[in-house]
Amino acid sequence: MSLDVLRSTCFLYVHSIISYGITFWGNSSHSEEMFEIQRRIIRIIINSSKNASCQELFKELNILPTESQYTFSMLLFVTKDKYQFLSNSQVHKINTTQTSDLYVPTANLAIYQKGVYNSGIKIYNHLPTAIKDLSGDDNKFKLALRRYLLHNSFYTLEEYFNTQFTMILILFILLLMLILIIVLIIVTVAVL
Repeated sequence: MSLDVLRSTCFLYVHSIISYGITFWGNSSHSEEMFEIQRRIIRIIINSSKNASCQELFKELNILPTESQYTFSMLLFVTKDKYQFLSNSQVHKINTTQTSDLYVPTANLAIYQKGVYNSGIKIYNHLPTAIKDLSGDDNKFKLALRRYLLHNSFYTLEEYFNTQFTMILILFILLLMLILIIVLIIVTVAVL
């Protein structure tokens, strides 16, 4: 069978099962089992060895890993029902960098902290601002979000939450390199 037929079959059977109710079970301990099954299926479609990394295979097939699909579904839930959530600016009048973020209510119960409402807020708040700004236009938001999640192909929520730190670190290193280049140019011009 061709790769397109196998991919379509995967979407028809596997993706629909994984997507069903993922906002409720995606943060549970069973999500790892589903992810392992999804990786096996991806390896079968591509005909790769069972030890091969699937991160690039997911990108090649344009399929979101289970955790990225969970993130996608949670963000659609939050943006669709954004009126149910308070922003930080509605809760307090202090002007901070997180003013436009959604307010995370305090809760002592772990079941509430891992629940759809609380998890959705945390995932939304971590989304890059450029994508958050598109949340008013459903089609543009979904397209930008899907591209972002496919590009990063997150295996875990920890990876998702660590991306901004990594991006800031990369930008900082690039800034230092730029400063170094400018200093070298100035020194070279001064010597000549």
